[in-house]
Amino acid sequence: MKTIRVGVVGGGYFGQFHLEKYLKIEGVEWVGVVDIDPSRCRDIAKQYPVQTFSHHTDLFGKVQSVSIAVPTPFHHAIAKDFFLQGVDVLLEKPIASTLEEADELIALAESKSLILQIGHLERFNGALLAAEGMIQHPFLIECQRLAPFLGRGSDVDVVLDLMVHDIDIVLNIVHSKIKHLDANGLSTLTPYFDVANARIEFENGCIANLTASRVSKEKRRKTTFVQSNGTLTIDYLTQTASFSKKVSQSENGHLPEMVAEGISVNKTDLLDMEIRSFLQSVRERKEAKVSGRDGRQVLDVALRIIRNMKEKHHLEA
Repeated sequence: MKTIRVGVVGGGYFGQFHLEKYLKIEGVEWVGVVDIDPSRCRDIAKQYPVQTFSHHTDLFGKVQSVSIAVPTPFHHAIAKDFFLQGVDVLLEKPIASTLEEADELIALAESKSLILQIGHLERFNGALLAAEGMIQHPFLIECQRLAPFLGRGSDVDVVLDLMVHDIDIVLNIVHSKIKHLDANGLSTLTPYFDVANARIEFENGCIANLTASRVSKEKRRKTTFVQSNGTLTIDYLTQTASFSKKVSQSENGHLPEMVAEGISVNKTDLLDMEIRSFLQSVRERKEAKVSGRDGRQVLDVALRIIRNMKEKHHLEA
């Protein structure tokens, strides 16, 4: 197996998870982790057998690929620097702050035949993978992604913090242009929208209703697909899935009813699978499972939702 020299930029909450996964994967030559906070670098050096650096440029010439897990406003500049150095990038979601930034990263990666993978890791959830083949032209998709307030990601609206995962899944399944979009939101603990709801109507008739909150009492991450042949429910937290279908009167001797059957799921370590998928793309020089163009499409819809909410609250878009 070809060894790949890797590093992580950003030693915070998500960055350390990336670090832990890379350290356990064969075929990886670990170079180091970058963080601008000296105290965080010292903590990482004490906890892990790794070298730390204070600036992402310190990795130039040392790595073939990197995970970038820094705040969204820095995604574009740092990823661009690595592409100019010929380095493949796994970039945490969302891809960038603006569509212009996303377009530049995509164009640069493609011009240099480099890998750009976006960290929409719910694509690697075992429940979704097990149920994907059963999703057949849904006419209604209900998504709920709720979480208690933890402070992380609170420098952006909840749409870019949490809802982007469900936007990615919906767009990856529906494959139809948006006909109409309507959204509303509420700011409670931060200057940004902490609760958001979006109703998206697609040209093929499918309607997606997405709700995201980071100020809820408990965690919930569920999606329901309503189809002509039944209802498919996916729980991303427990990695479980079930399919409910109508049982006719002749089958059970009573009035028709919906009966749910569990779906066999192989639970996954989402981040481990995401990173392994990225490394496979690096080795085989093939497009990432969640490509830069996928990330750009999600960002486009997310920004439309945010603009719609701001218009209703008479805020500057």
